Amino acid sequence: MTKQVLIIEDSGSFRMVVKVALERAGYEIIEAANAEEACALLDGRAINVIVCDVNMPGMNGIEFVRHLRTTSYKFTPVVMLTADSQVEHKAEAADMGVRVWITKPFQPTYLIEAINKLCPIT
Repeated sequence: MTKQVLIIEDSGSFRMVVKVALERAGYEIIEAANAEEACALLDGRAINVIVCDVNMPGMNGIEFVRHLRTTSYKFTPVVMLTADSQVEHKAEAADMGVRVWITKPFQPTYLIEAINKLCPIT
């Protein structure tokens, strides 16, 4: 069964890079251009892992994860993929169960390896 990855990224070109890399690795992609759009996608569909930026207009990635943890998706693994390297943000995300923090620029193979560990394709 194909695994679903929700990508939350406000940069369309960066979202496309992540999407192409993960599709090539065998994942199905659901896209959101911001956290508010992503919240609307938390509607019962299968989402196996979430890749989320931190710095986005409106609700940021940390706020999104805080909201996520109050939903039926509260145990869904989250990978933060961001230019943000603030220690406080990393610590807050870790306290909310974020398992992986990858700083941009990044190697797609590293992202794929991290997602494969959280959500292996069987």
